[in-house]
Amino acid sequence: MAKNLLIVESPAKAKTIEGYLGKDFLVKSSYGHIRDLVKGDMAIDIENNFTQTYEVPADKKQVVAELKKLAKNAEMVWLASDEDREGEAISWHLFETLNLKEDKTKRIVFHEITKPAILRAIEAPRTIDYNLVHAQQARRVLDRLVGFELSPVLWKKIKPSLSAGRVQSVAVRLIVDREREINKFAATAAFKISAQFSNGNPKEIVRAELPQRFSQESEAEQFLKDCIDAEFKVASLETKPAKRNPAAPFTTSTLQQEASRKLGYSVSRTMQIAQRLYESGKITYMRTDSVNLSETAVQAAAQEIKSAYGEKYHQPRVYKTKSAGAQEAHEAIRPTYFDQHTVAGDSSEQRLYELIWKRAIASQMSEALFEKTTAQIAVSSRPEYLIAEGEVLKFDGFLKVYLESSDDEDNEEGSNNNMLPPISKGQILSLQQMNAIERFSRPPARYTEASLVKKLEELGIGRPSTYAPTISTIQNRGYVVKEDREGRQRTFNTITLSKNTLSKQTKTEVTGAEKSKLFPTDIGEVVNDFLVEHFKDIVDFNFTASVEKEFDEIAQGLKQWTNMLHAFYKPFHEEVQVTLDTADRANGERLLGVDPETGKNVYAKVGKFGPLVQIGQLDDEEKPRYASISKSQTVGTITLEEALEQFRLPFQLEDYEGKEVSVGVGRFGPYVKWGDAYISVPKNEDPLTIDFDRATEIIREKVSADAPVAEHEGMPVTKGTGRFGPFIKWNNLFINVPKAYDFDNLTKKDITELIQKKVEKEANRFIQQWPEEKIAIENGRWGPFIRFGKEMLKLRKNPASNDKYTPEELAALSLEDVKALIKEQVPNAFEKKAKATKKTTDAKPGAKKVAAPKKVAAKKPAAKK
Repeated sequence: MAKNLLIVESPAKAKTIEGYLGKDFLVKSSYGHIRDLVKGDMAIDIENNFTQTYEVPADKKQVVAELKKLAKNAEMVWLASDEDREGEAISWHLFETLNLKEDKTKRIVFHEITKPAILRAIEAPRTIDYNLVHAQQARRVLDRLVGFELSPVLWKKIKPSLSAGRVQSVAVRLIVDREREINKFAATAAFKISAQFSNGNPKEIVRAELPQRFSQESEAEQFLKDCIDAEFKVASLETKPAKRNPAAPFTTSTLQQEASRKLGYSVSRTMQIAQRLYESGKITYMRTDSVNLSETAVQAAAQEIKSAYGEKYHQPRVYKTKSAGAQEAHEAIRPTYFDQHTVAGDSSEQRLYELIWKRAIASQMSEALFEKTTAQIAVSSRPEYLIAEGEVLKFDGFLKVYLESSDDEDNEEGSNNNMLPPISKGQILSLQQMNAIERFSRPPARYTEASLVKKLEELGIGRPSTYAPTISTIQNRGYVVKEDREGRQRTFNTITLSKNTLSKQTKTEVTGAEKSKLFPTDIGEVVNDFLVEHFKDIVDFNFTASVEKEFDEIAQGLKQWTNMLHAFYKPFHEEVQVTLDTADRANGERLLGVDPETGKNVYAKVGKFGPLVQIGQLDDEEKPRYASISKSQTVGTITLEEALEQFRLPFQLEDYEGKEVSVGVGRFGPYVKWGDAYISVPKNEDPLTIDFDRATEIIREKVSADAPVAEHEGMPVTKGTGRFGPFIKWNNLFINVPKAYDFDNLTKKDITELIQKKVEKEANRFIQQWPEEKIAIENGRWGPFIRFGKEMLKLRKNPASNDKYTPEELAALSLEDVKALIKEQVPNAFEKKAKATKKTTDAKPGAKKVAAPKKVAAKKPAAKK
């Protein structure tokens, strides 16, 4: 048995470290957090200074049992979780749960997984930093209280199953505000003048632009008219040096931004790949807001630059961290070994590693040197000057390795990067062509995941460990969607002067097309507006940033965490009570106008099943009429005309092959109905544009797709593609087709094999089943379980044997036995549901929790196991 037990969070990290330590060390993984707050309102005892009650989840009990046993036999336990607040909390939870002793426990941290770093850490152990633990607990408790108390308010005032979080709500507000800014934006047109000249060499073109733009077409036309037969002379020529410096090495947020721009990775994907690179010892710790490089790293970078590129490419640099809260990880993200330009692994790991390597190495390289030339071209018939610019790269410096990308969608500097052909002051240039092109002002850009991270960081909201979970959460909750959207066609006018002749032309362009942008959903806007109206602090940017600063102060030992929570909770809880008692229900309702046919009001709002339009009111004699709105429309922007169009659905078309044909919109989107069959309309197709020819085309495509591709045991086999990928259907069985098969060219042997495997699997699926009761005992991937309707319930131990049920014991259970097991987990499973009444009494969220107090050590965070 090894004398030392070293515990890390992940098995990958454990495997890497184990290779660096001798036989005296056993390295084990805790697989992340080993305990969490209990579910329900007993998790936090507000009356008892926010004491927490923790539990070890069922899936971690075996891990904890093993670690306890190993810790008991070890002479020393080393807690080696990550060095940030979350990592410190994991170490504390391990210390508490494993019942470790202070004299037999050491805490070590490192920001790179290399042998020297691990050995240095073991030589300099410390104790658990309770300031960091308190900061993590303060965030966890505050976020639990906010979610636990806000969510029931949303259920009552908007719709069931909604939830709200502190940082997530601010992120949603940013996206909603930006969308409304874009919707209100009115584009203005102006004419941009550009010209192409010859300097006498037919192979060279001098490109120039007029700095100002003309708001009226007539002004632009007059300028071009005045240039007919005009002389164009180089009035001034200025050449001056310019330089460009490299960007600092990556922090968490800049890595997320650049990986999005250069590699197209989502924020969460970037962090998953970076985690793997860190755990395998390829890069330093990936959750950091520091741009500092260690002295060792600076020296290693210098050696590699001189070796690979030469002395003149090296320039040592020290970067200062701008973020006031940067304190947890003391170094930027960089490769652990600068002489490794790439790494083994899958392509995503290689690409991200190379990006990190290039950025880090470039940060210690020389500046790039340019020669920038600006020429003013005088027009004999006008007072304005045309400007020609160009630059020549004199020394590439860091650009030999890396150039940072930009989010700026308005960047029109393409001409500035051109080389300017040789010209001289006083030289007469020959006009080849001049254009006046109508250009339109652009609205602010919608957020990408990366630009949202950048904005959150600028506002001081969230920290390196929270950016990715925040962005994932707001999408998972359905408040925001990330998607591509098609643009719309727009006409613009051009005037061209060529060979002293003017010509006009109207052209078209696509505007407003978006790729992987964040859009608020209708329910996201309703929830945002409700929170802005009733919980101003929760969605206030400055307030949320100030809370983050308070967490930083707690981590630095400057503030008492429970005092901070008391100061936040009391006014927040009072706000919750007032809102529950006084706030009206919210559904984002907008009055669009009056229906000309009925004279009734037309509204747009969010209903139980999503956004809809409504003619009439609930208190009218006639019930209101409802219609769903299409996915391309929103409650906030739909017009009266567009709303009335939705009431054309469903509409009838001519019969096809003796069956009725109609077009409508259902809960799952637009459809064509043919007889009794409902056929989904392709994505992004407007059902109102579907005529008889298009409807029959959709029907024929469906008939062709559903046609049998084979026969098995006298029954047809069809195939299709569903939400889980390609499948074949036989005898009412849906059978997934793995990638190992060529789905487009399935042979009879393939089909027989797939069906036989499925039949065999289904035969072994049920231990017992009672279809009329919607109850079954099934074999699952991780062992037997009870299926009750749509619920999948775990089986507890058999009290008779105090061990897991055997298949024979499960086969012998009666229906009543199984119902009893179900009731243990779903107490009201078999009670008849009472009819819903309009008035209900809701338990007030935030009622004070009652729990037995627990004595707590003076230095350690208040908590229960």
